[in-house]
Amino acid sequence: MFISMFGAVESGIIYAIMALGVYLTFRVLDFPDLTVEGSFVTGASVAAYSIVSGVPPLMATIFAAIAGFIAGCLTGVLHTKGKINSLLAGILMMTALYSINLRIMGQPTLSLLNETTVFEQLEALWASTGIDSLFNGLLSSIGLEQLPGTWSILLVMIIVTIGIKLLTDFFLKTEVGLALRAIGDNKKMIRSLSANTDSLIIAGVGISNAFVALAGGLIAQLGGFADVNMGLGLIVIGLASIIIGEALFGTKTIVRATLAVILGAVIYRIIVTLALRVDFLETGDMKLITAIIVIIALVTPKILQSRREKNRRIQKRNQLRAGGKSNA
Repeated sequence: MFISMFGAVESGIIYAIMALGVYLTFRVLDFPDLTVEGSFVTGASVAAYSIVSGVPPLMATIFAAIAGFIAGCLTGVLHTKGKINSLLAGILMMTALYSINLRIMGQPTLSLLNETTVFEQLEALWASTGIDSLFNGLLSSIGLEQLPGTWSILLVMIIVTIGIKLLTDFFLKTEVGLALRAIGDNKKMIRSLSANTDSLIIAGVGISNAFVALAGGLIAQLGGFADVNMGLGLIVIGLASIIIGEALFGTKTIVRATLAVILGAVIYRIIVTLALRVDFLETGDMKLITAIIVIIALVTPKILQSRREKNRRIQKRNQLRAGGKSNA
């Protein structure tokens, strides 16, 4: 049970990077971008192909993010310059990326089992410091179970994800970031102020897909393979992470909202892991579980809000009656 929960947190913290990318388009830009289902695989395929070709894993991961940025920019160009509906532009790019990803890998699945990944390099680096054995020794001395051998990966990925979150927070508070947020709120008003909304949208969608592709490259290295279908349903996972995080932790500030997205991604993976441990559910039910989680996350806040409003009306009615009786 502990190992499975550890794995859920480990993958959840990587998927959180993808969720931050989805947050930028859906919440900040108000741009329903389905490119992410293709750019996630693009990041995985570019990273896998680069590593197989002898490129250092860290550089391969950077290439994955760059490939995602290019794919996102092309979607932005289709929407802004080609005057194609944002949803349709994302679908078109997602469809095109399927063939592009096949071209990159040369086959539907590309294995990394015999290759050195960035995570293996991190584990080796961590082991060489001696901190790993020291920490596990301390746990054993106080009677606690040793952490899995990949706990160093989790620690590094938490640092990386928090770093990306802080950069996102800083970017959204800059002049360009504020303009992006304003475009999502009222594009016509920003245009009336002579701002170049087209360039801002292209850059915003590009950055979003760079995050998504980066997550794809990391997931491919964590799982040991890249598959052309690994991005199916990814947009629902991203939205589920955002909705769960916002429902539980709120969105009063940008800092709080991005933290909510990260925590929402981790909680989503934990919920899915727990659900799959139920006897009558199978791995093939994952899409159904995801849909149910999203439905609950969407419906529950509205039910709670309607109950609060109902209680508020009842209290107000009672106060008015009490005031009427005292005047009589």
